[in-house]
Amino acid sequence: MTALYDVAALGNAIVDVIATAGDDFLEREGLVKGSMALVDAEQSAALYGRMGAAIETSGGSAGNTIAGVASLGGRGAFIGKVAGDVLGDVYAHDMAAIGASFHGTRLIGGAGTGRCMINVTPDGQRTMCTYLGAATELAPADVDPKVIEGATITYFEGYLFDPEEARKAFAKAAGIARAANRTIALSVSDSFVVHRHREALLAFIAAEVDVLFANEDEIVALTGAANFADATQAIRDKVKIAALTCGAQGSVVVAGSATHQIDADHIEKVVDTTGAGDQYAAGFLHALAQGRPLDQCGRLGNLAASEVITHYGPRPQVSLKDLAAKAGL
Repeated sequence: MTALYDVAALGNAIVDVIATAGDDFLEREGLVKGSMALVDAEQSAALYGRMGAAIETSGGSAGNTIAGVASLGGRGAFIGKVAGDVLGDVYAHDMAAIGASFHGTRLIGGAGTGRCMINVTPDGQRTMCTYLGAATELAPADVDPKVIEGATITYFEGYLFDPEEARKAFAKAAGIARAANRTIALSVSDSFVVHRHREALLAFIAAEVDVLFANEDEIVALTGAANFADATQAIRDKVKIAALTCGAQGSVVVAGSATHQIDADHIEKVVDTTGAGDQYAAGFLHALAQGRPLDQCGRLGNLAASEVITHYGPRPQVSLKDLAAKAGL
């Protein structure tokens, strides 16, 4: 079957609210710098009222990755849940505007569309407080088999591993992808996801996942290793491919006995690290869907991540396809 999409992703449909903040603001709000915390609707509204001037943009980890795939000239589809509200309309419009296929369903009469309050400190670190809202209502019925069967790669966002129905949606999509002989990829997303669901995550990875994305902290927490080097060895025989990001040090890609160390692109100034991991996954998966060697997948991932950290917001602001062409990728 000819693929309709390079990547189809399941994730939280979230609108990002991004503002600059000092360390003193984080301290007053009791926020742990660089972390992601879940909040309810009341807490989200209260924090919004105390934040500085903000930029609002459609986000969500897997949605950002699909935006990156589209910017690279790839064909992306996103499955997520929004509400029948203004933010839901904005999210659907934004996905269509970037050239991606949005297969989200609308929640009527329940929670509003999810939003993430992101405070960015002068060092570029982002501290996130997320109200998931309607995103948590993603269920197996929302998974369109034609979308999964038609995608070269199905990509799962670890943040969505919390709700029971969403986990069932993962299982359904993974079963469809496996039956269609498609590749399955998973982003760990955050260390807190590992701490809450480590055993279930490991079981899902062992049974279903071909390609795993994680940063240094996440892979150490997932494997229980003492350090990153040990974690790299520990994950090697758990998945076919592990793409591990290391911030300014670039990334390490392991596959069987092979190891690829990919240096980071030089950046004059890091403005906002929001979306760096999402865009790395976009570049890597786009290249993988084209059948490129793993070192090129890592290089394209680094290129996409390097672009997004030079500005506010989690999605590319210039054509990644053009940047890749200039870099010979």
